[in-house]
Parts: sequence; structure tokens; C-alpha cells
Amino acid sequence: MLVSSGVDIVEVERIDRAILRHGQRFFQRLYTANELVDSGGRTPALAARFAAKEAVAKALGTGIGDVGWKEIEIIKGQHKEPILHLSGRAEEIARELKITAWSISLSHTHEHAVAVAVALRQAP
Repeated sequence: MLVSSGVDIVEVERIDRAILRHGQRFFQRLYTANELVDSGGRTPALAARFAAKEAVAKALGTGIGDVGWKEIEIIKGQHKEPILHLSGRAEEIARELKITAWSISLSHTHEHAVAVAVALRQAP
């Protein structure tokens, strides 16, 4: 079993500024409807999901430029644990890499949000 990982940290204020600058367009470009509902409109929660998307893209080995923001969806599970759903190019890359499982961890304060993504994949 091989492991790949990604980590990202973001200043919550950066997300606040983006929301003020771009308004609804920011939400529509980066987040799915489920993510917006789960975050309850709280900027630290949105920042944590932003960091998670970046962390997942790093674990895929692509960076966010090769996949769409909405192709990486982070929602709350039954026990409020983060659940990852991939679609589009992100899902294709994960399949090509033979990723069989993910572990996602999010944390935030009023100032920073951090996320770690760990992908488990079959050895070639």
C-alpha cells in the first residue's frame, strides 16, 4: 500500500476578502451546494473546505490547476467527519493512481484553517 498526502493552510481573512470582492460568484465557482449548506455560511468552515480542496489536489499530485474546484467536494458525514467526494477529472486521476481510500482532516480557528488529505493506493 502506498500513501500520498497533501496539506494546506489558509488565512480565514483571505476568504473573507474574496467573498467581499467577488460575492456570489466566489461561492458558485468554488463550492458545491452541499458544501455551502454544510458550512452554514461560516467563513472559517468555508476556509477549511478551501484548504481541503488544495490538500486533496496536492495528494493527487496535480495541484488545483488541473482539476476543478467543485470536482473536490468536502461534506459532513453522519458524525460530522469530513467526507470526500470526487468527480470529473479529479475522480479520473484518483482512479488512474489506483487510490482506494482517503482520510481527510480539517481544523480552523478564527484566523486560520488547515487541512490534511491522505490517499491510500495500491502498489503498482
